[in-house]
Amino acid sequence: MTKDLDFGYTKDHARKGAGVKLPKIECWENQYKRDYLVEHVIEEFTSVCPKTGLPDFGVITIEYIPAKLCLELKSLKYYLLEYRDMGIFMENVANKILDDVVRSCAPKAARVTAEFTPRGGLQSNIVARCGKWDK
Repeated sequence: MTKDLDFGYTKDHARKGAGVKLPKIECWENQYKRDYLVEHVIEEFTSVCPKTGLPDFGVITIEYIPAKLCLELKSLKYYLLEYRDMGIFMENVANKILDDVVRSCAPKAARVTAEFTPRGGLQSNIVARCGKWDK
């Protein structure tokens, strides 16, 4: 296993951020029984690559079809701010946010799209989803 000081790959890098406990995302009671889509776009998302220590910038889009609860935006904002200095891979960002959204409001379906700013000529877009989505 390579030492972290030379930013070499270790198995621990792949797990970075996935198990971090973050502030709770509060919810409020959904007033409607019909299915409808809620979309929240966070245009100034920032995290840190755990391998290189370089910042990752991107746009996070959270979409969900509420069941009984809807996400409360102030707590969602504070939740997302916790990623600012967190070492976490882009793939883990999308999946962790999805897990935490589902855990908070138990939607009928949810999707998190993470579109990161290109670095070194590569742009990464990650889509994590659960529940049934129309094509």
